[in-house]
Amino acid sequence: MFENSQESRTNLSELGEFGLIDHLTKNFSPKLESTVKAIGDDAAVLNLKNKQTLVSTDLLVEGVHFDLAYMPLKHLGYKAVMVNLSDIYAMNGTATQITVSIAVSNRFPVEALEELYAGIQLAAKMYNVDVIGGDTTSSTSGLLISVTAIGVAEKDEVVYRDGAKANDLLVVTGDLGAAYMGLQVLEREKEVFKANPNSQPDLDQYTYLIERQLKPEARKDIPPLLKDLEVRPTSMIDISDGLSSEIIHLCKNSKLGANLFEEKIPLDPAVISVCEEFEIDSTMIALSGGEDYELLFTISQDDYDKIKGNPHLTVIGHMTEENEGMHLITRANQKLPLIARGWNSMENKED
Repeated sequence: MFENSQESRTNLSELGEFGLIDHLTKNFSPKLESTVKAIGDDAAVLNLKNKQTLVSTDLLVEGVHFDLAYMPLKHLGYKAVMVNLSDIYAMNGTATQITVSIAVSNRFPVEALEELYAGIQLAAKMYNVDVIGGDTTSSTSGLLISVTAIGVAEKDEVVYRDGAKANDLLVVTGDLGAAYMGLQVLEREKEVFKANPNSQPDLDQYTYLIERQLKPEARKDIPPLLKDLEVRPTSMIDISDGLSSEIIHLCKNSKLGANLFEEKIPLDPAVISVCEEFEIDSTMIALSGGEDYELLFTISQDDYDKIKGNPHLTVIGHMTEENEGMHLITRANQKLPLIARGWNSMENKED
């Protein structure tokens, strides 16, 4: 990935750990009133006043969660932040600060990490969060990134996974499946490149799918939208592992069943087209693909009129009593058990 001898290349050892931290974080300056002290002391200091504090952490590992053969480092930095901010928005909160820790091998020059942190900085700017700390250390197995996101919410506005009631409506934001199909396109082109390094892929027709995979956007807009609509979700979760897995999470936490209607699942035309090209069922992709970072939530039926017709929101089903089970209602009106087939990082990939 870094074989171009014409590019400037500074070894990590030239800066040392603390010099590297100073170098990579020199452009981060706190903007929020709640950030009292950010980078530069033993710990950050926050003043979140009387609100509930939300905290979420994710770890991304090279070779497990991302492939640098097609994932630009700037995009990786951006995506690492999005993965965590999405969890804060899934609690109906506002993200305020993040910490970033990396473990990196000496195959990466300083310039590569500058690209990574440029993506982190762009994400922080776009989503109005302060970078307040983190850590760097060495790795013998490539690159690892851990981001912790901190957010706030009023006590009576926090939304958990366990608050749904029978007959509540299941609602999803945006469209599903594009990130997974973007990954399939990139994996295919990687194999083509390995067979013929002189090949130049034409990816214009896949732009939307690839952007959804390499540069996802967390749904910062949804908590304030729901507040403006005077709708308080009864439960909520972000869609990182596929729609079916997330519905099952809501059902198990709320001790309910659910009916999901296949014809209601929102799919972008590009997803349908590329699924046909790959001869993959588009419904299966929406159910199991993951990495969409849309929000799935439930609302009272009394709130339906407030959201109907909103281009950001789609009602895809409803909650039922627990003994009725969790089902997909197909276009042919068949009732199939809803099964979690989302991506699992703990699976043995050699099996």
